[in-house]
Amino acid sequence: MSTQREPLNRQRVLAAATAFADAAGLDALSMRSLADGLGVVPMALYKHVANKDELIDGMIDLVIGEIAPPLSGIGWQAAVRARILSAREALLRHPWASAAMESRAAPTVTVLGYMDSMIAMFLAGGFSVDLTHHCMHALGSRMFGFSQELYRGGQAPTPDGEAARQMAMLFPNIVLVATGADHDRGSIVGSGCDDQFEFEFALDLVLDGFELLRRRNWRSADRRTGLAA
Repeated sequence: MSTQREPLNRQRVLAAATAFADAAGLDALSMRSLADGLGVVPMALYKHVANKDELIDGMIDLVIGEIAPPLSGIGWQAAVRARILSAREALLRHPWASAAMESRAAPTVTVLGYMDSMIAMFLAGGFSVDLTHHCMHALGSRMFGFSQELYRGGQAPTPDGEAARQMAMLFPNIVLVATGADHDRGSIVGSGCDDQFEFEFALDLVLDGFELLRRRNWRSADRRTGLAA
C-alpha cells in the first residue's frame, strides 16, 4: 500500500526552513540540509525559491506575518507599544530572525508593508509627516522588536577577590551601576539584565519623547533655526 507524499510548495519550504533555523540556528541551514529534512533532492527546492537569499527573505516574511495587526480604538502610543511588543514576541520565538534582518541589503515587500502600517499609526495619531520621519529613524530596529546592543554576543565574567578590587579601581562607575542595579525583575537571561524589562524601558522612554514632541508641534526646521526649545 503506497502513501502519497505531501506536495512541495513555497509555503511548506519556508515553514520547514523556519523550523530548522529555530531548532539549529540560521548558520546550520543550507539548501542541502533543508532538502534532507523535507525528504527531497536539493534541486526540488529551486522550483520554489531561487537561492538561499530568497529563502531567508521568505523566512523573515513568515516571522513578520506573526506580528499582530494594529489595535483600534486606543491612543497612538498604546497601539504602537502593543504592536512593537507583539513584534518582539515573534522574534523571541525565532531567535535567528534579528540577525537575519540585519544581514539583508533591502527590505522585502512584506517588511515594507509592516513599516508602512507603522507610519500610518503615527499619522493617525496626529503626527506630522516630518516628525513621523524622525520617529521611524529613532525607533530603528526597535520597531521590529529588537535592539542592536553592544557586546550582546557574550556575558562578561564576574570578577572576585583581587580582580574585583582592581576592577573597582579602574572602572568605579561601571562597578557602581552593575552592582547597584536591580537585576531581579522578570525573566533574566544568564546573570545579566532582564532583556525584556530593558527593552520596554527604552521603548517607553522613546514613545514618551515622541508624544512630547507631538504636543509641541515640533518641526525639524525649528532645530536648524534655533526654535526647537
